Amino acid sequence: MAGIRIEGLTKQFGVTRAVDEVSLDIADGDFLVLLGPSGCGKTTLLRMIAGLIQPSGGRVMLADRDITYLPPRDRDVAMVFQSYALYPHLSVERNIGFPLRAARRPKAEIARRVREVATQLELDGLLARRPRELSGGQRQRVALGRALVRDPRAFLMDEPLSNLDAKLRTATRTELTALHRRLGSTFIYVTHDQIEAMTMATRVALLDRGRLEQVGTPTEVYDTPASVFVAGFLGSPPMNLLPARASTRDGRIVVTADGADLPLWPGTTDPVELTLGLRPEHLRVVPAGAPAGPGEARLTGTVTGLENLGSEEVGWVSLGTADPGTGRPAAVAVRGPRPLGLAIGTPVTLTTTPEHVHLFGRESGRRLAWTPGAAIPSPSRPVELTASPA
Repeated sequence: MAGIRIEGLTKQFGVTRAVDEVSLDIADGDFLVLLGPSGCGKTTLLRMIAGLIQPSGGRVMLADRDITYLPPRDRDVAMVFQSYALYPHLSVERNIGFPLRAARRPKAEIARRVREVATQLELDGLLARRPRELSGGQRQRVALGRALVRDPRAFLMDEPLSNLDAKLRTATRTELTALHRRLGSTFIYVTHDQIEAMTMATRVALLDRGRLEQVGTPTEVYDTPASVFVAGFLGSPPMNLLPARASTRDGRIVVTADGADLPLWPGTTDPVELTLGLRPEHLRVVPAGAPAGPGEARLTGTVTGLENLGSEEVGWVSLGTADPGTGRPAAVAVRGPRPLGLAIGTPVTLTTTPEHVHLFGRESGRRLAWTPGAAIPSPSRPVELTASPA
């Protein structure tokens, strides 16, 4: 097995830059998920690693070997496609063993490896069947078996679960995660499904419009999103994002927006426009008229909608904040155990704590790091902040 290093990989289709100078270090044994919306470049990036698309620039290294322009058969990586790409006229046994027959391996070795892989994937009793006689989950496992039988240095998977129903997708996620632990192999997995990314990955790489936005563990990208894009992509509902302003009041940094007043940490700052981010699950409903606690961050508005999620409930609250894109009042979501105690059309007060507040540059969209003495860029000039979060 081996790690993969991607250096400035770029792909241009006419005037469109599908992948824009992406650099990634994928450690040996990583389960890296390439995550992002449709059209963000994740499949193009995977296909360049596989050798199915030639890059316009940059290079791909596998175990310190430059494989950028090698044909796919010489890269020692195996790809599992979204459509499974099984041979309909061949049995499961012959589909799994096809790569070894193409490599002219001895028949005894082929039979042994096929049996080993079939046992691993619980396909033992299906070896004589044709693909048309299999369920979607069984076909997915056959496609995976055809990759496994080669014992490649890395596995590349392009949305392999997207054709499965919800129940089977959940079960197969668990199977793939367990398989990765057993093999200790390098997996690179493409998906637009954040649940797959959060539950399966050792690391997540988020892409937007061909650019790499953030790389980190699932916990890191969720808890400390590096940009407004990451914050707004992850989560269900995603992070609430509001236009806001930071200033100093009574020796504390305070962030304000229409309907929101959030005293944060002791410190000072010049006034600066920014974007405020709050996760729905980090907002708490408080009784109307309850006094504010010391340093408590508060939002006030009117309940405009409720969603029953079974064990949880999501409430939508209008703060009266004008959304720059639509000009209409923005609504924030609050998520918690059902019932939240909200009623549509009634006023409500929400609270949160400073450690759950996320701040992003208004122009750059990048996360602001609030550390003692840090100089935070603003569109006009650096802003000096002295923050001491609890």
